[in-house]
Amino acid sequence: MFSRIPKKLIRPLVLDLHAYVPGEQPKIKGLIKLNTNENPYPPSPKVLAAVRAATDGRLRLYPSPTAQRLREKLAKLHRCAPENIIVGNGSDEMLALAVRAFVEPKPEAKSRREKSALAAATVQYFTPSYSLYPVLADTHGAARNAVALKPDFSMPGVAELKRDKKWNFNAALTFVTTPNAPGGRGYRTTDLEKLCRAQQGVVVLDEAYVDFAKENAMKLALKFPHVLVARTFSKAYSLCFQRVGYFAGPAELIAALHKIRDSYNVNGLGQIAAEATLGDLKFYRANFQKIIATRTWLSRELTKLGFRVLPSETNFILAQPPLFPASDWLQKLRDRKILVRWFNLPEVSRYLRITVGTPDEAGALVKAARGILK
Repeated sequence: MFSRIPKKLIRPLVLDLHAYVPGEQPKIKGLIKLNTNENPYPPSPKVLAAVRAATDGRLRLYPSPTAQRLREKLAKLHRCAPENIIVGNGSDEMLALAVRAFVEPKPEAKSRREKSALAAATVQYFTPSYSLYPVLADTHGAARNAVALKPDFSMPGVAELKRDKKWNFNAALTFVTTPNAPGGRGYRTTDLEKLCRAQQGVVVLDEAYVDFAKENAMKLALKFPHVLVARTFSKAYSLCFQRVGYFAGPAELIAALHKIRDSYNVNGLGQIAAEATLGDLKFYRANFQKIIATRTWLSRELTKLGFRVLPSETNFILAQPPLFPASDWLQKLRDRKILVRWFNLPEVSRYLRITVGTPDEAGALVKAARGILK
């Protein structure tokens, strides 16, 4: 038996960290899982066939260290060069690499002379948004600047941000989740462009849910020298299990990220699955339309039951339930074998985040809600 490990062996920064908390992955069978924004439909049969065909002697070999073929296919899709694309172990790895590549650790002194040094050490984001951002900042020892969205989760304009003076236009790295999570609201590309023009540091437009939205901002990553767009194969393309994401943007920023990524950061089966996905986009676009149709139906039915459902351009909705606190609804639904997500944060504690599942799953949720209200 080892004796108790002394705390001095672990960095104080790590001891004080609050880790990112993912949605529950249940061990009980038979639960309807509407808590982690997974696509309710399986991958294309062509993708499954490609992965099965690749489970051969190649498993003993290293995959392409740069995911070259996948980068070439993504470059063709986005009408850019492979040098404008970097692929990672999910878009989360890309977000972490951005912090490491573009943000300095926070300086100890806080004198006015070091204001520029503090800006160089600042990770900035709106709140509420993806709860991984503050974890990445804290892990790096960076400063955090979280600025509130409007009460309806819309994004303040540049003029409003300048008047408020809480936003840092010199921040080293700014994350913008678009469409927003957990709010679900989509943002206009023209508004995002105004914000990008005003920022001096790197801007990452995190488009994890963009396939369910009206607009995307990919053109901004290929237009500005300081803008990156993050995409993932998880939410819309049914590949959560494989963990494949990417950045698109200026070649100079992409090259800097390549310097610090792991040598073989994307597994071979994931690369093959993502390549096959890009070869069957028609299949997935049909699924997007199914999910959007179910989102519309679910929002309407919950509204009839007294829920306040916010507008969504994602594969989930944020809804304030009637009669009981959202935390009570979380348990009441779980008792009926339905998992949804509740965040114990002031801005969203009144709401449930509900993944848009299949029509049958959405119907089961509505039926359970009716039963709870009775």
